[in-house]
Amino acid sequence: MALTTVVPGRVWDFSHAVGRNAAVGTGFSQPAGLAVTSQGITYVVSRGNENNFGSRTSKVFIGGFYEEELLGEFGFYGRKEGDLIWPNSVAVDSQGDVYVSDDWQNRISIFNGDGEYKTAWGTTGSGQGELDGPAGLAFDQNDNLYIVDSRNHRVQVFTKDGSYVSGFGSHGTGPGEFDTPWGITIDGDGAIYVADWKNHRVQKFNADGSYVTSFGGDLNHPSDVTTDPDGDVYVCDWGNSRVRIYNAAGEALASLVGDAQVLAKWAQSAVDANPDMVKMRRRAPSLEEEWRFCYPTGVAFDAEQSRLIVTDSQRGRLQIYIKDNDYLEPQMNL
Repeated sequence: MALTTVVPGRVWDFSHAVGRNAAVGTGFSQPAGLAVTSQGITYVVSRGNENNFGSRTSKVFIGGFYEEELLGEFGFYGRKEGDLIWPNSVAVDSQGDVYVSDDWQNRISIFNGDGEYKTAWGTTGSGQGELDGPAGLAFDQNDNLYIVDSRNHRVQVFTKDGSYVSGFGSHGTGPGEFDTPWGITIDGDGAIYVADWKNHRVQKFNADGSYVTSFGGDLNHPSDVTTDPDGDVYVCDWGNSRVRIYNAAGEALASLVGDAQVLAKWAQSAVDANPDMVKMRRRAPSLEEEWRFCYPTGVAFDAEQSRLIVTDSQRGRLQIYIKDNDYLEPQMNL
């Protein structure tokens, strides 16, 4: 299968996978949200499994192929301050503090960049400034935090200390209305994109929350959305187990379905340590299913490295694609 996806004027080249299914340590347990910072540092939120075992936030360095390191873990399962029960998304402010939404406890927990707990805020309810199922998080250029208030079917805006600023959206299927929205991103021009999960679309808004347009008639429960500096839009098409790519006008360009033909470094180490696992893998008639996404949940674009990072939720890993704007077609006559 092709590892390079080419459309006119654009190329996405599969790089590698990072991680493996793991309740603790070098891996992830149903990774959901992620946030990319500078110099290869990425924060990944794991939601655990049906027994809530493995919920945490991982701080990971991601370099090139097989260049990764687990730098720390924090925000483990629990109900006390600094704990998380059903973490959903993560965002990093301009000072490097890490904000994690917990859609079970209806609160936002804040840690410093090393994972040390600082504080939390959030009040359960449906009134102005109250939360019910906080999901996607995104900071604007003024360090205001946009929260997808999923079960209240709206987006609310807060200061970093939890003071209410504004909000938009209501329950419904019309323009500017939501049904259990999930992911959110803000592009370089301040436009807001929201993955409208049960309405099977992405909606775009101006910075003031006024409706612009919607797109994605081919989506099945989109869970997250991000953009790149060129204006292309990436959507985790959760129900179709793919990432759908659109241009700035909302026109579909391509799909990524997962291409992890080589095991991630941490996964390969686990296989190498188990001779029986090696034998079983060699007897499998095909490993293609293993390469593919299985309910990808979160997506972020690392502009510094020009790469797309996807949380491949049910595979317990990240898959990474390079957007190559300098791609040269192969010379077939050499």
